[in-house]
Amino acid sequence: MDAQLIAFTGVAAGMVAMPGADFTVVVRNALVSRRAGVACALGITGGLLLHTALAVAGVAAVLTAVPALFRALQLLGGAYVLYLGARTLWSLRGPRAAVAEEARTAVRPWRQGFVTNALNPKAPITFLSLLPQFVPVGAPALPRTLLLALIIVALALVWFPAVALLVDRLGRWLRRPRAARAVEAVTGTALTGLGLLLLLEPLLSLLSL
Repeated sequence: MDAQLIAFTGVAAGMVAMPGADFTVVVRNALVSRRAGVACALGITGGLLLHTALAVAGVAAVLTAVPALFRALQLLGGAYVLYLGARTLWSLRGPRAAVAEEARTAVRPWRQGFVTNALNPKAPITFLSLLPQFVPVGAPALPRTLLLALIIVALALVWFPAVALLVDRLGRWLRRPRAARAVEAVTGTALTGLGLLLLLEPLLSLLSL
């Protein structure tokens, strides 16, 4: 049994399950429908696949070496999450049909999940900093790194659809008008707060220059 692989799987599972923008945007879409929630979850997995390819290609190392690129990606990611949060809060002004209209097809929820994850600049840095620690000395780096990265993707492929299905399962209660608005207010506020936090760090870095 590969003890390092088991340890890595545990660490990766904790990272994937940690609440953040990915989790919140899945909950938001799953409140609309099961299809929207699962599509959003698959979009997040697609974003992780992109990060895997970029990490293997060495783009993560470039982001680390060029702070301006990293800050630009932070600003884009923060702005997008802030946009989703503001859009969710704005939708509370009207009937919930307007929210449902957003997720009538699976394309928009998938895109929201993919973009939310893909524009997270900390994901490739995490890949770059974490994966090498679990590559045994003397072992071929590329196959092992790919295996570790795919473990993260596989965990996300299980976790986020499970979250979407659980929220949908609770949908009878969560979709009651009063409860639905309360949950949308919470998720909208959470996304807005996360977006502001993501924007704060790069903006402070730019102001300190």
